[in-house]
Amino acid sequence: MKTVRWSVDKKIDNMTGYPQIDEAAAYLLNNEVVAFPTETVYGLGANAKSDEAVAKIYTAKGRPADNPLIVHISSTRQLQDLVAAIPEKSMKLMNAFWPGPLTLIFQKKQGAVSEIVTAGLDTIAVRMPDHPVALALISASSLPIAAPSANQSGKPSPTTADHVAKDLDGKIAGIVDGGPTGVGVESTVIDCTGTTPIILRPGGVSKEEIESIIDHVEMDASLKDKEEKPKSPGMKYKHYAPAVPLFLAEGEPNWVQSLINEKRNQGLKVGVMSSSETASYYDADKVLDLGSRSNLSEVAHSLYDSLRALDEAELDIIFSEVFPETGVGAAIMNRLDKAAGHNWIQQKK
Repeated sequence: MKTVRWSVDKKIDNMTGYPQIDEAAAYLLNNEVVAFPTETVYGLGANAKSDEAVAKIYTAKGRPADNPLIVHISSTRQLQDLVAAIPEKSMKLMNAFWPGPLTLIFQKKQGAVSEIVTAGLDTIAVRMPDHPVALALISASSLPIAAPSANQSGKPSPTTADHVAKDLDGKIAGIVDGGPTGVGVESTVIDCTGTTPIILRPGGVSKEEIESIIDHVEMDASLKDKEEKPKSPGMKYKHYAPAVPLFLAEGEPNWVQSLINEKRNQGLKVGVMSSSETASYYDADKVLDLGSRSNLSEVAHSLYDSLRALDEAELDIIFSEVFPETGVGAAIMNRLDKAAGHNWIQQKK
């Protein structure tokens, strides 16, 4: 399959009738799969109403069929066609954070989307992306668009069109290149269908920001465990992983350096993911500075690009520092924990 690539300048004021957008939308209407940029990562989009189209997402990614997909919309009018009801707390969050990196779980309207999208659940995950290219594409297609991240399943999510092409060229119909994404980690997923809202996946909107709108919310207890039927992408399988073993090293820099030295003495090539504050301290085969601990948004933005860069460095093992789990730090550590397969090494006190 030849993968078409369309370049779109996200700074264009009005994308209505924009030829590249309209052509990509025509592919979606023809039940083809098209990658497109959002403010978080690149998504792999298909007509959420079509079994044929959605099945192509799973085939291209190699994604397990029991892992549900997020449906992307461009207007609240579209939401009415997808959900059975909109709880008051969900409405408050929509008003505060849509468009934006927040996915809400609703009771679904039967027959609204392909059963493959929701993996047999009676709920549906929906978000409105805060990216002009994404919104224009969804609007031009007049479809709800099912879209996980546009990468090979289990690998680091893509933040550029080149990342998408590296994983999926020849496996999907097209890529809309709208430049690098912004937030760098996926959306926060929250379930407001029960009595207490529960964050199923930390992401671009922090727990603290959510609680400023609807008071108390809880973090799902199974975030680090496997779920039988996950309501949210990223809850069950190992995700975001480089090709070589990654370990989270929680301790002082001199102790982390001792781990590096031990592996290098064994003849292994070692990579390190660190904060700006300690990057110059490490002596390793590859050291990547993710950003400052005082600016975790910077760390989130560079996370997946760094994981991919380490993947290409032909290393044998990677160590990563850990980061504070406040604000977007919760999302950073969730992704790092999954990338490492929950493998932590902690310095003895």
